[in-house]
Parts: sequence; C-alpha cells; structure tokens
Amino acid sequence: MNAIEKIALTKIKGIGPKTSRLLLAYCGSLQEIFKSSKKELSQIPGIHKNSIDQLISKSYLREAESEVQYIEDNQIDILWYEDSSYPSRLKHCEDAPLVLYKKGNCNLNNQKTVSIVGTRNATSYGRRLTEELIQQLKELNVLVVSGLAYGIDIIAHKAALNNQLETAAVLAHGLDRIYPFNHHEIANEITNQGCLLTEYPSGTNPDKTNFPMRNRIVAGLADATIVVEAAKKGGALITAEIANSYNRDVCAFPGSTDLYYSAGCNELIRTNKAHLIRHAKDLIMLMQWEDDLTKKNQNHVQLPLIFDLNSDEQKVFDYIKESKEASIDDISAYCDWPQSKLAIILLEMEMNGIIQSLPGKMYKQP
Repeated sequence: MNAIEKIALTKIKGIGPKTSRLLLAYCGSLQEIFKSSKKELSQIPGIHKNSIDQLISKSYLREAESEVQYIEDNQIDILWYEDSSYPSRLKHCEDAPLVLYKKGNCNLNNQKTVSIVGTRNATSYGRRLTEELIQQLKELNVLVVSGLAYGIDIIAHKAALNNQLETAAVLAHGLDRIYPFNHHEIANEITNQGCLLTEYPSGTNPDKTNFPMRNRIVAGLADATIVVEAAKKGGALITAEIANSYNRDVCAFPGSTDLYYSAGCNELIRTNKAHLIRHAKDLIMLMQWEDDLTKKNQNHVQLPLIFDLNSDEQKVFDYIKESKEASIDDISAYCDWPQSKLAIILLEMEMNGIIQSLPGKMYKQP
C-alpha cells in the first residue's frame, strides 16, 4: 500500500472518514477498493453514484501524486490509521480521519495526553489557570494538545514549550500555511518540540466549516479535555461535547457567575458534562495519575484527613467508601436528607478533594 493510494481515498468528494471505513470493511483492503468494479461498488450501502464514478475514473490520482510530492519536499509525515504511529486514542473514534499529516517529531501516543481549549479572548484569570496547570503537569511529561488559535490555545502551547513539554497543534487547514498568520513563529517552535497536525492536504484554506472537524481531532487525541474559559457558545464547548461523545473525561475550571467567559465552564459543570477542577492536583486525582507522580518525585498527593470531616461529611464519606460508587439518590435515602442539603455537602467535599464526582450524579472516593 503506497502513500498515493492512501491520500487518493481522501480526495474523493462524498467519501468522508466513516464512508472510507465502510469501503474498507466491504472491500477488505485499500487495494481492493481501487480494483472493485462499478457494479461491486454500487452494492455497498451509502456510497453515492458520483463517488463511485470518481473511483472508477481514477481522476483523483494526479492530485494524490502531487500531494505526495509536496509532503516529501517539506519533511511531512503521513499517518495512515492502520500504522503504529497513528494516534491510538483517535483510532477508536468512529469518525477519525484515515490520513493525518504531521510536521515535527511529537509522540502522539504519549502515555498521558490532555487537550486544553477555551475562549479566544482569554482573561488574565484564564492565562494564569492555563500556565499554572501546565507547570504543575510538567513532572508527568504530559503531551499538551490544542488548536493554535488566539487565547487559551496559544497560551497552552507556549506554556508547554516553556515547561519543556511536547505540544501538538491541530490545524483546520493544510500545512502549507499557518492560521492565524501571527502564530507563524510559534508554529515553527512547535515543530521542534512537538508537531503540527492536520487531516487537510496542502492548499486547504481555514474555512469556517473546517474548525468543528478540527475540534474532533483535538478531543480524540486526549485522555481528557480541559476547558479553561469559555462563553456559552463557541468552539471550546463543541470540543467538550465531542469529547463527551467519545466517552473521554471533560474538565472545566469554574468562574464567577457574572463573568462572560466563565459562563460556558459553569454550565458544563452544572449539567454534569464536565468535572470541576481547580488545579492540576484535581486532574491528577481524576485521571488516577498519583502513582506515576509519586514515582517521579516521591511526594504523594495528599488527601484530606478523615478527622477533618464534620459529622455530616463523615456520614457521607463512610457510605461512599462502603458502596465504592453511590448516586445522589442513594446517599440522600441513606442519610435521610433532602437533596438540597446533600448537594451543598457533596459540592464542598468535592471541592476539598474528599470525593470525586462521576457522570450521572455518581460519586466515589478519589
């Protein structure tokens, strides 16, 4: 299987990642797709006539040959989804691209990977949270993924570079350009300590429709997606929704209820679409990375001591400990308290790191 065939499949209009996988499943291999007759292809459900005509005519091969020449001339790697170098986390997403173009030497299968996203209009609060989070993750050698946009994205990339962490910038266009142009210099730095990554071939403009597609890669690459600051609508919330659909952890920093760029984070937390985190320690506990951190610096993440709990908190803690995992309904019934009272106690215990919230209003010990 050569690079021309791999790229050629992505050049056919009407055949996206899901349809490409369908073709591979029916035909058995990439080579068999191109050998198949019009009659054989027409029997595959979901394949449009226009796409079949393109496959038969092989009109896309010249474009693919040109792209192969471009990537060879510019030291760009092509990652096919069956390759060992293809991001394993992304491979499990049903809409993952079959081909990725990578410039740089980043290990996309790093043991620990986080995506950091947020508003393009970052405040000093968002900048501080991002920089402190990444600094506190340095000892774990985390790969930091973001989208090279203004605001939280570029702050995250710069913080990763400053802390000698690899960082991957996922682009919504081809590697023959950088958008926004002002980030051209930082993009060059990223290729020396990470990589630029895209599913789009050279010549692709940063069109508006490309950004939500880019966001699925940002979400799919990581163990957890962290939203630092976000308004009620925007790309960061789209990324969070996609991460949830992939059954990946989503985390958000809370903010004041009257701050415009905290509204999205607060809403994610309120609707149980994101775990509340205040700093790296909360993330480390959520992801159960404490043992790895201990091996690094021999300093255990300290949990609050049992004797610091008041009587109500102790009752809740003991029940959750015995149950392993417990819903808010079960805890309410056990304690014989209204949920309005219990919710306040649970929130306080979660913020103090005594318990950990899970999707579906479930709770467990960290």
